[in-house]
Amino acid sequence: MTWQLYRYVWNVSGRDQVFLSLLAIIVFLLDLVPLELQRRIVNSAVDFQGFEPIVMLCLVYAGIALLHGLLKLVLNVYRGSVAESTSRRLRQQTNALAIARAQDEKDEGAAISIVVSEVDAVGGFVGKCFSEPILHGGLLLSIFCYMLVIQPWIAVVALLLFSPQFLFIPLLQQAINHRTELRIKTLRALSNDIVDEAAARKGERDESTYRRRINHVYRLNMQIYRRKYGMNFLMNLFHHLGIVGILAVGGWMVMNGATEIGTVVAFISGLNRMNDPWGDLVDYFRDLTNAGVKFRLISSMLERYGNADEATTSEASGTSDRTPRKAVAAAGSR
Repeated sequence: MTWQLYRYVWNVSGRDQVFLSLLAIIVFLLDLVPLELQRRIVNSAVDFQGFEPIVMLCLVYAGIALLHGLLKLVLNVYRGSVAESTSRRLRQQTNALAIARAQDEKDEGAAISIVVSEVDAVGGFVGKCFSEPILHGGLLLSIFCYMLVIQPWIAVVALLLFSPQFLFIPLLQQAINHRTELRIKTLRALSNDIVDEAAARKGERDESTYRRRINHVYRLNMQIYRRKYGMNFLMNLFHHLGIVGILAVGGWMVMNGATEIGTVVAFISGLNRMNDPWGDLVDYFRDLTNAGVKFRLISSMLERYGNADEATTSEASGTSDRTPRKAVAAAGSR
């Protein structure tokens, strides 16, 4: 299902994704520059090279920080625009379909209208689909390459203490994703039961089934919480172990004249910068699972009732929609 979601993202916003990806590359490259500036500023102060070089480096640092912040602001606003545009189109399509079907089948129209609440997860993912992994993955890779260039031994120690996360995080994240998918499906079944009951005007509700599903959602949520916060604990632990390793090895090398204090400072700052993008990448794959499940729900619903009058959709959108309903349904069925 993942490749179908990516196909849909590219179909509805391919040009935007290219510009977002280019912006993400510029942002993560600029994020790397302050590490070298910090190293040079500290070394200039330690070596008593005068105050003027330090002032110049600080001004360059401030300029880079301003440019980086502005570009990241543009990137985030651009992402939000793409996300909201996609959500708006999906709402227009599902709402038009609900109106068309509700004329004869109220229960089906009510069921389709529920889908409107699911589009935010899909739209939000469209906004960051390619730029998010490029930004954070590129930052992680560039920081590590920078560390290897300026001091390979400290970089190897930091990687050895950081790398266990590459083993346990995918396993924990896979377990979280599986339970997230089950939770969404259970909530969908619960919503369908409520809609069907309201449409049929049933006098009695099957309380045992209703209660069982609610309890199942509770258990799934608790399992997700335990794994999610346990994973955060392990990520923070190994991050601080990496800091300890840099301080120990870097301190020993400084005492023996094998490296500079500014290099150790740059390594600590670099590892701190790696912590946030690594966590953001974990969140990205969690959002990918959530968006994939909801995209499958929306596309299957639109495909199921795809014979509704196409003119209704055009009238609701007011324009020639760049993401026709059949594109959503086709992407989910291939």
